[in-house]
Amino acid sequence: MDLGQMLARSAAQNPQKTAMIFHDQPTTYAELDQRANQVANGLIALGIQPGDRVGVLIHNMPLFVEAYYGILKAGATVVPMNVLYKPGEVGYIMQDSGAKALLTFGPFTQVAQAAAPAAPELRHIIAAVPQPTPGVLQWSEVIGKAPTTPPPVMVDPESIAVFCYTSGTTGRPKGAMLSHNNLIANCEQCDQIERIRVQPTDITWLALPLFHSYAMNVGMNMSVMHGVTMVIIDRFEPASSLDAVQKYHCTVLYGAPPMFVAWSQLPNLSEYNLTSLRYIASGAAALPVAIMNTFERLSGVPISEGYGLSEASPVVTTNVAGPVTKPGTVGPTIPGVEAKIVDESGNELPRGQLGELICRGANIMKGYWKQPEATAEALRDGWLYTGDLATEDEDGYFTIVDRKKDMIVVSGYNVYPREVEETLFKHPAVADAAVVQYPDPYQGESVMAFVVLKQGATATEQELIDFCRSEIAVFKCPRKIVFVNDLPKNNTGKVLRRELRDRAKELTQAQAQTQG
Repeated sequence: MDLGQMLARSAAQNPQKTAMIFHDQPTTYAELDQRANQVANGLIALGIQPGDRVGVLIHNMPLFVEAYYGILKAGATVVPMNVLYKPGEVGYIMQDSGAKALLTFGPFTQVAQAAAPAAPELRHIIAAVPQPTPGVLQWSEVIGKAPTTPPPVMVDPESIAVFCYTSGTTGRPKGAMLSHNNLIANCEQCDQIERIRVQPTDITWLALPLFHSYAMNVGMNMSVMHGVTMVIIDRFEPASSLDAVQKYHCTVLYGAPPMFVAWSQLPNLSEYNLTSLRYIASGAAALPVAIMNTFERLSGVPISEGYGLSEASPVVTTNVAGPVTKPGTVGPTIPGVEAKIVDESGNELPRGQLGELICRGANIMKGYWKQPEATAEALRDGWLYTGDLATEDEDGYFTIVDRKKDMIVVSGYNVYPREVEETLFKHPAVADAAVVQYPDPYQGESVMAFVVLKQGATATEQELIDFCRSEIAVFKCPRKIVFVNDLPKNNTGKVLRRELRDRAKELTQAQAQTQG
């Protein structure tokens, strides 16, 4: 079975069941399936063929779900993009993937248009806009008038369903190729865990971005697989999002640490009735234990923390896969996934020793698009080398200790220092720069830049932050900039990031004590 057939099956079994609720407006499974068919037929009429890539630049809303399954029903590959991306970032992904079409929505149409010149293979921008826009095809014309019948396409479940772009240590994004089988396998692996197993009466709360592999697969695909209702939140706001949980009696909630932190600060948090929830998951970053305890007391449900990455579709471990929850760990592996800790040579280490976490299973990606060297480095003898340093205890529970790579995780989004540094280097006053993470109680981690100015040049912290914001997505931009005379480097000129990370922690702690 492929993902498009999965939707069609759920629609055939429960056509009048509510698939999505968005701004209080319900959409049935029959309607969702028909609209996905229209997307597929509309794309096919434009010449999109099986194997072609189609970009999606749409935030959380029914249109994203329709576009996602419609592209798959056409036999094409979905290339979802972060809606915070600037034209340069969208243009690179469209160019690298060789996307033939891009589906977007009103506010992002200008970004899509500005990105188009960088992508020579991009033939069509299809936008849901209220009025005709030069150079853009209207969704209502191309898709709204297409047939609602299933498209005449046979989809190979081993074909690539999604390119999940994840940045590399050089800052150049890599397209992790996930097949229909990879994504479905991860849903089935998670579904074998009693606490996670989807129930017919479930109502899934989804505010995490659907373009991210976590919400896309474990939230959306898993809900559609079982034909349950999704409450889609387009903009996370602490009070109104909890109102939705309460109003629709949501049973499953997929969150991230910034959400739980925001909720814990609501003055009337104790007034909410969240007893409908039976399963709560937090992913993308470590959740502070104090915040976890606060929310668990309110809901009466333990929060499950886990570990995953886009290359694994994404779930590898979760605390509810074991007999007990161990706060601070990410739990044991989910059924059907193996993991172990290895040294630099790939030799398995005894439990308790620190090394690189590697994993394998039916959920592991096919490789990186057009990057054979990066693929060979990540996939070795059937194992995915994650680049994350971890330990495994005597019960098989893993703890993520550090990153072998220099990646920074801001609210679940990957940020790589090199890309931010390259942006800073574009500023005429900057002579040298190095970027590291520092602990952030709201986002998990935030970006701090250490900057050396050119002799005689001047620049303020806010000036450099604003400059970055004009060039790259806001979540990648430094929140703090420290001006220094020089950067610590080894004898080959490599920046000693660990020293800078330690200094960033010291500065953050000192600031917190001063404010306290």
